[in-house]
Amino acid sequence: MGFIGDQVESIRSMQVRQVLSQIISLGMIVTSALIIWKGLMVATGSESPVVVVLSGSMEPGFKRGDILFLTMSNEPIRTGEIVVFNIDGREIPIVHRVIKVISFEVIT
Repeated sequence: MGFIGDQVESIRSMQVRQVLSQIISLGMIVTSALIIWKGLMVATGSESPVVVVLSGSMEPGFKRGDILFLTMSNEPIRTGEIVVFNIDGREIPIVHRVIKVISFEVIT
């Protein structure tokens, strides 16, 4: 038998109590991860408190694969800060460093 056959055979040989124990353990791991994620969302005020840099456009400060922890702030955005924004039609949020801030006044 191959790997899959061995796995099926080992599951068959387990008792019901062992199978239920493993299912409950898996459920607790998934639930813990969700609780931690929701806790980070509340603590940081951000829908995406943890993001990963996907491209090399932020080098040398951040490389591809770096993990960023984000927080929301009511303060004005300044040059050099990291912002996350969504573009209509794209599911993945854009993470980038602010290069320049341009202020303008709307006249009504």
